[in-house]
Amino acid sequence: MPSVVKNITVDSADPWQLAQFWSEVTGQPVDEADKPGDPEVGVRLATGACLLFIAVPETKTIKNRLHLCLQPDVPRDEEVERLLKLGATLHSDLRHEDGTGWAVLQDPEGNEFCVLRSAAEKA
Repeated sequence: MPSVVKNITVDSADPWQLAQFWSEVTGQPVDEADKPGDPEVGVRLATGACLLFIAVPETKTIKNRLHLCLQPDVPRDEEVERLLKLGATLHSDLRHEDGTGWAVLQDPEGNEFCVLRSAAEKA
């Protein structure tokens, strides 16, 4: 039987704060048992996997070796603007005039993630 991804773990300076950001990104709540100051804070995704934020003493210093790619249910550019208002920053704009491409953003702790075109835009 193959393995199933249960958690996607993210090292974090402040798990509670980063979980709040990703809760807004995904529309999923922070686990009700988790509180500010906890060393682990989770956001259960609709797929069943959990984004798990773990406190670590060191800061991020290099590019992620693994990142999330998000496909919004609204137009990509609209989602990029929403995420920027939530506290993300634009890292690399790889969107093209013909509508293809993606945007690379960073969460409040500098972790890169991509925003792809919506399914409607791809169709």
